[in-house]
Amino acid sequence: MRIIVTGGAGFIGSHVVEDLISNGHEVHVLDNFSTGSRSWIHPSAITHVGDIRRRAIVSLIQSLQPDVIVHLAAQADVKKSQEDPYDDLAVNASGTIRLLQACASIPKTHFIFASTSAVYGDQSHTTISESDSLHPSSCYGLSKWTAEQYIRLFSQQYELRTSILRFANVYGPRQTPKGEGGVIALFTDRILHNKPLLIHGDGEQTRDFIYVKDVSGAIQSVAAHHLYDTFNVSTGKSVSINELSLIYEQLSGRNIQRQRGMKRIGDIRHSCLSADKLQHQSSWRPSYPLHQGLALTWQYAAAVQSGQKSSI
Repeated sequence: MRIIVTGGAGFIGSHVVEDLISNGHEVHVLDNFSTGSRSWIHPSAITHVGDIRRRAIVSLIQSLQPDVIVHLAAQADVKKSQEDPYDDLAVNASGTIRLLQACASIPKTHFIFASTSAVYGDQSHTTISESDSLHPSSCYGLSKWTAEQYIRLFSQQYELRTSILRFANVYGPRQTPKGEGGVIALFTDRILHNKPLLIHGDGEQTRDFIYVKDVSGAIQSVAAHHLYDTFNVSTGKSVSINELSLIYEQLSGRNIQRQRGMKRIGDIRHSCLSADKLQHQSSWRPSYPLHQGLALTWQYAAAVQSGQKSSI
């Protein structure tokens, strides 16, 4: 298949690209390199430099006539979304609209959108399913929810084949502590540089962490099974930030200091997604337990810091 991966030079995108190529697909990377790295792109991928907000993207996609578009390009920093909600909306919603405009003339293309658990906001129950109500508590969650609504509208109006994947907290090699970096990337960086871990609030907030290769596998499974629906992509298991710091202390073999910071605007107290729907409709299962994923992430980061090459 011919597949376009937007944001294919980024953390998640680069893993998706290399996995798709290893499975024999023709992969085109579309990236503006605002956060991604050319060094992460698989040498067999065909790279197009461009911004998904620009009108020229429509003609580019129409000329390529892809079988699948995996839309990963995004503004994924919650803090930045609060500081500049206009730019956040422009990238996450307006950029998605551009891609949908292109798909309107090639309706056989399968459009797979990377959404987020942030669309759910704070929920009163432990595990969240796709049928739960949506109450975004950050501008980032709101912009992703807005993009979802445009996807549904275009799907109805133009009979597009679309999938919405709501990711839990993704982590793994190549995730940087800046921009889209989550707490694991931040913890990894601070431990490597012998700095105390900054824990916002009391640290009892919980998250469902999923390894990047499991996310890549979910995307490929949705494409292979032609699933046109909304799915959570998660492990269904949560851990508190305090527990995470203890695991990382054991993993690194270092004595770690901790600093407490103020609770951040837009932060969700508890987040754990159920992936039962996707597992019932496909062959996908998360295969990286947290300890294993953290070990691989730590090994990669330590190798990069020491100047060694990593195969991950």
